[in-house]
Order: sequence, then C-alpha cells, then structure tokens
Amino acid sequence: MASASVVTFQWYFWGYSLAFSQYATNGFIGDLKKFGLMKTLGAPSPGSPLIPDLLYAFYQMQFCSVTAAIIVGCIAERGRLIPMMVFVFFWATIVYCPIACWVWNVNGWAFKWGVLDYAGGGPVEIVSGLSALAYSMVLGRRQEKMMLNFRPHNVSLITLGTVMLWFGWLGFNGGSAFGANLRAVVACWNTNLTAMFAAASWVILDWRLARKWSMVGWCSGTISGLVAATPASGFLPPWASVVLGITTGIVCNFATKIKFWIRIDDAMDVFAEHGVAGIVGLIFNGIFATNYIIGLDGVNNGVFVGGWIEGEWKQMYKQIAFIVAATAYSFVVSALLAFAINKIPGLHLRASEEAELLGMDDDQLGEFAYDYVEVRRDYLAWTPAKGEPESGVATIPQGDRHGIHQHSQMLEGKSPTGSLDGTQHTGIGGDRHAVAAGTEKAELDAHR
Repeated sequence: MASASVVTFQWYFWGYSLAFSQYATNGFIGDLKKFGLMKTLGAPSPGSPLIPDLLYAFYQMQFCSVTAAIIVGCIAERGRLIPMMVFVFFWATIVYCPIACWVWNVNGWAFKWGVLDYAGGGPVEIVSGLSALAYSMVLGRRQEKMMLNFRPHNVSLITLGTVMLWFGWLGFNGGSAFGANLRAVVACWNTNLTAMFAAASWVILDWRLARKWSMVGWCSGTISGLVAATPASGFLPPWASVVLGITTGIVCNFATKIKFWIRIDDAMDVFAEHGVAGIVGLIFNGIFATNYIIGLDGVNNGVFVGGWIEGEWKQMYKQIAFIVAATAYSFVVSALLAFAINKIPGLHLRASEEAELLGMDDDQLGEFAYDYVEVRRDYLAWTPAKGEPESGVATIPQGDRHGIHQHSQMLEGKSPTGSLDGTQHTGIGGDRHAVAAGTEKAELDAHR
C-alpha cells in the first residue's frame, strides 16, 4: 500500500508524461508536456484509439504500482520502509518510465522496431525481477541464524493470495486488449492455460525430491505461469500457451537456485518467478506469435507481425535485443540508485540487527499481523530478566531487555513502572495484565 501511494503521486506528478507523452521523439523517455496530467483527458490514448487518454493513464498507473509492490518484497525481514519508498519514487522515474516508453510509447525505439510485448514482460516483469535482485544485492543477506529451519509463514494465506492474483491477472492480461473483443478472450484463455501447466510442471519437479505435493510449489508455479503469459497471452495461439506453461514451470523452478549460486538473498524469489518468467514469455513471442491472434481485437487488422512460425525469423533477435537492454538497464540503474540512497544519512537501507531479531512489524510499523505476537509481548514484558528473583517484590517489566517495547506503552492509563504497589492499570489490557507483588510467583508458574 505504501508503494502504491508513492507511485500514484509519481504517476500523476510526471510519471505518465515521462512514459507516454507522444511529444518527445528521442525514443528513450517522454517529456513533461503531460506534467500533472495536463493535456490528458478525452483524446485517443497511446494504447488504443478506443480508450480515452485519462482512462489509459489510470490503467497504466496500476501497472507501475504492481511492479513497485513486487519489488518491495525483496526487503523482507531486514529492510527499512522509508528508504524503500524513496527508492520507489526515483526508480519509477528513471527505471520504469524509460522502459515503458521504449516498448509502449509510439515513439519508443522498441515499439518502432517491432518488439512484441503484450502486457508488460519488459516494464513489469523483467524490471521487477532485476530491480529486486539489485536491491537485494545492495541490502545484503538476512542473518543466517534467522534462516535456519525457515518455513512459509502461512500456507493458507499464500494459497488465498495466489487465487486472488490469478483472478486479477485476467484483468491485467485480458484488459490489455482494450476492449470486449476476441483477443481479450484469447488472452484470458492463454493466461489460464499457461498458469495451470506451469503450476503442474513446478509441482511435479518438487514431488520428485520430497515425494509430496507442495501447495507452495503450486502457488509458485502459478505465479511464474501468469508472469510468462503477461507478454505473450495476446500473441500466441492457445496450444502454444500450453508449451509456454510447461517450459516456464521447469525453467523457473530451477531458476530459484540461482540466488544460492550468486549469494544474493532474494527472499521472495522475485527474480526467478518474475524476471526469468518474463524473459521466457518474450522469447516465446519471437517463436509463436501469430497474425490472426493480433487481429482479433478489431483494431490491428492487416498488421503483419509474428514469430518464426509465421516466417518472421528476424523477430527473435528483436526480442532478445530488447530482453538484454531491459535486463541490463534495470539491474544496473536500480543497483546504482539503491547504493546512492544507502549513502544518504538517515536513509540507510538496512534495519539494525536488534530490529531484525525483533521483527519488521514492530520495528517499522509498530503493529502486528497476529494476536499471538501480542501475547508474546505481554509475556516477555512481565517476565523477570535472567538472574532476577521470581518472588517477593514485584519486578519492573523487562520489555526493553527483551528488545520489545514495554507493554505499558500500549496502555491508555498509567504505565506499569508507576504501578508497583499492586494497583490495577487502566486502558487496553487493564487489570488483566496487572501483576501484584503477592501473586507474581503464581503468575510466572502459570506461564511456564
């Protein structure tokens, strides 16, 4: 949500103009003639003459927001929030907007050259994967002791989130046909087919090792398939999407091992599931893109483009050239940007070691996702430090010794430190958490 807020401002301020202004002809980035959405209302949009410019600007803003949100996952368990938001603003300006201009702006060099990218294999997927990899490299690895016996946080929520993403992706890919037409329907079919076969391939590869059917593997395969369908779903016949799904599931499953080889802690496998899958989808466009699918939108009739199966062998080197350019540019510029921000006083990317042990929820947000964390806070706050007596005079809450804010900070009334005479506290928790001097030993025994 924080990254979406930053991108919304950036896109309104100058992002849309830098990516989609038709007045600039340099082929690299737009100008500021649409600054603050000036000259952006009901004129035909760069994406389709059927869509007004203002609606197209809003639609494309969501693409940038999603890309930023994907990147934010790379800071899991060790990154500070404010430096990341500063990064997101400038990243959207100097990384996302130029690459979106290359391939989607009518004056972009890749667009003019004929590169085929239906819904964002370059600007969304390659950029998110490589930018996350670059940021992770500058940020550094999580503490090794925190990664021992590492397990998924909540498999049920992973599954629910994947289902929601799958549903939303149909709008992502189907909507990029810019109309209720057959090309949108084919894009939705291709999206489903690619995701399903990628998930099946991924799960089978995981089964060969553990002899168990992994739900996390199913979700990972599904995401990689949805990503691969992003650049390709509006160009491929359905049978080619089956091949794309199988290929993507296999390639991306093995790509998750790359982070171990290069010693970069990509916590959410953004590079493998987004960067690599986006590359696979763009390559498939160079092989399987067909004229008749493109013309199903009723707008691009008579546009003769395609891949090898259409006899257009040159399309492949165009796709590869764009992949190399987008990969190199997004990684290098993102790494330099993260490195520069990290050197600014007060904007160091990494949280302290104590904060990592405490958790980013408490350190960066001061809020918790689950109530059981609050139970732990309360227990630690009222437990004597090691070596202190467990009976007799009441002990001052030891929250600070445990690296956790004292429970009293969450009370609306008096603090625990001022209530050692056995009086009850008021406010949140109230008398439920008051520990009188005469009952402290019993309370501690009950906790044990």
